[in-house]
Amino acid sequence: MITYDEFGPQKIIEVYRPKSSMRGIVVLDNLALGPGKGGIRMTPTVSVNEVARLARVMTWKNALADLPFGGAKAGIIGNSKNMTKKQKEDIVRSFAEEIAIVCPDLYIGAPDMYMGQEEMSWIADTIDNPQACTGKPSAMGGLPHELGSTGYGVYLAALEAIKFKGMKPENITFAVEGFGNVGRFATEHLCKKGAQLIAVSDSRGMIEDKNGIPFNKIIDIKDTKGSIIYYDERGSKVPNAILDVKADILITAAKADLIQTMDIDRLNFSIIVQGSNISMISSVEERCHGKGITIIPDMAANAGGVISSYAEYKNFLPDEMFSLIDSIIPEKTSHILKESTDKGISPRKAAMKIAQKKVWNECSVCMH
Repeated sequence: MITYDEFGPQKIIEVYRPKSSMRGIVVLDNLALGPGKGGIRMTPTVSVNEVARLARVMTWKNALADLPFGGAKAGIIGNSKNMTKKQKEDIVRSFAEEIAIVCPDLYIGAPDMYMGQEEMSWIADTIDNPQACTGKPSAMGGLPHELGSTGYGVYLAALEAIKFKGMKPENITFAVEGFGNVGRFATEHLCKKGAQLIAVSDSRGMIEDKNGIPFNKIIDIKDTKGSIIYYDERGSKVPNAILDVKADILITAAKADLIQTMDIDRLNFSIIVQGSNISMISSVEERCHGKGITIIPDMAANAGGVISSYAEYKNFLPDEMFSLIDSIIPEKTSHILKESTDKGISPRKAAMKIAQKKVWNECSVCMH
């Protein structure tokens, strides 16, 4: 059930085309800071409630990063694994036609689950406006998420958490839930810094090796065989077995609501970096904080993607985009952790206070 409050959501759009069975959702949560910015995902289970929750995360994420965007999100209900490329293109273009009325003045799309740079090219082409979405192919003037902006930001946030805990990257172990775009780039950068990957999961299962998993080997297996479970015969077929791993850091990089109340006592991590959005509800996060786990909230940890979107919006080059991420995420993460310590609250509550104040101040200006 969607919760309405003083921040939003301001507009919910549901579209359906019976002939193609295209069903889609756009939630414009809060537009006080600018047009709503947030990705478009395609999954069989995406719902209005899920999109609304993610749109609210984008409201805080954009505010926290000081970007001139409001919060929004979109979803297309469908399983692209069971579609031909032509079928998927038809559905994505149908969705674009339906939402063209709000793009880009009220909503600017971006890649999300099972939606990449090619899908963004279809949307921009259909709406006939390159600013209708970001994450487009470089040939269209885009900064595709395949450059690894989100994963790079997750890595930077992890470094700040490691520093906050008085640890060093070369002495830590880490596990990664989800080995798609975000997980693989965060892993690559942490491994280059000397951290040791000891467990990784994808949608088909998990593998663990306390002696360390070489990044180049696991990438090669994922790319050639389609799943990390082929790493060796010890692979588990249970993806969320990752929660039973004992490591210094867990990076969540795929599933929403990964960590449930019943999982809290299973966790053996000092730090959780939320590379994925809404990897747990706030009450679970607060209990994990009470257990002594430092959690870098999604609105800070995975903001590299939306910072990249802003860079594309401003026609920046890739190097300029990465420099912008370098200048924002470490500073914001450090600020959140300091506020958390100074005020005796969780990092999420600290981040929320900062973001809400910015949005509320702008809302007050608009009302006057």
